[in-house]
Amino acid sequence: MDDSLETRRRLLVATSAAGGALAVASAVPFVASLTPSERARASGAPVEVEIGNLAPGEMMTVEWRGKPVWILHRTQAMLAGLETIEDELLDPDSTRPMQPAYAQGRSRSIKPEYLVAVGICTHLGCSPSGKFTSGPASGLGERWSGGFLCPCHGSTFDLAGRVYKNKPAPDNLEIPPHKYLADTRLLIGDDTPTG
Repeated sequence: MDDSLETRRRLLVATSAAGGALAVASAVPFVASLTPSERARASGAPVEVEIGNLAPGEMMTVEWRGKPVWILHRTQAMLAGLETIEDELLDPDSTRPMQPAYAQGRSRSIKPEYLVAVGICTHLGCSPSGKFTSGPASGLGERWSGGFLCPCHGSTFDLAGRVYKNKPAPDNLEIPPHKYLADTRLLIGDDTPTG
């Protein structure tokens, strides 16, 4: 009788341990599903970008909230070209709500030499491509001073992301919230003042 009682006790302990292990194993995926994934956390979080190696005339693309964000280091010639075409633009002063207040105006930027813009056309969400060559060599006409072309429906944007008149895109390219953490360190997705 003692052996039988001892056997039952061992079976009860073993079964309880196995049941507890199964309960924990079942709970882990359930609890994990309640927390956001790494990708979900990254998609909403601000993105830090080092732009010190971006030479004038070059552009880089980073991802923020699943969108491409362009950072274009504009040359003095590119900046000068922004003035010459304002009569051809739909919203040359950037007064529509496609950018924070600090990015209104001709350059649409905190620092004139850097354009930070979401690289998604405001028409149907296509991704325009850079057409930085100016004039007839660009294939976009004599007065083209460089910018972006959306190949889907032909919307064109200048080097500040301002849309040309009579194009399918109804608005300028979006300027995301951003701020400079240092001269060459940019934070995209957060523009709250530090201090």
